[in-house]
Amino acid sequence: VQLQASGGGLVQPGGSLRLSCAASGFTLRYYASGWFRQAPGKEREWLSCISSSNTNGTTYYTDSVKGRFAISRDDAGNTVYLQMNSLKPEDTAVYSCAAGYVCALMKSGEAKYWGQGTLVTVSS
Repeated sequence: VQLQASGGGLVQPGGSLRLSCAASGFTLRYYASGWFRQAPGKEREWLSCISSSNTNGTTYYTDSVKGRFAISRDDAGNTVYLQMNSLKPEDTAVYSCAAGYVCALMKSGEAKYWGQGTLVTVSS
């Protein structure tokens, strides 16, 4: 069982990045999938979640990224994405993906599977 995050990098303020999180060993669409980030010296922050496919794939966002970030899932590819637009320097962090039972629990940091992080740096 593995979650593999990728897509991080250096981007200028106002730019965009798309993060990917590929699952192996389990079927991602049966779980809620979420993204988190942790900036240097700060606690891990929940960003977004998409519910399982049998609960309509409802999406949720924390206020700081609402309207700028979009979570989606490719069920055939067993992958969840985070499209990040209008990036700001304060978005700089290590971004991680996770899969869990329901988004309500994932908002509190409870997940069954965790992926490793990918670094996003927003700087000119």
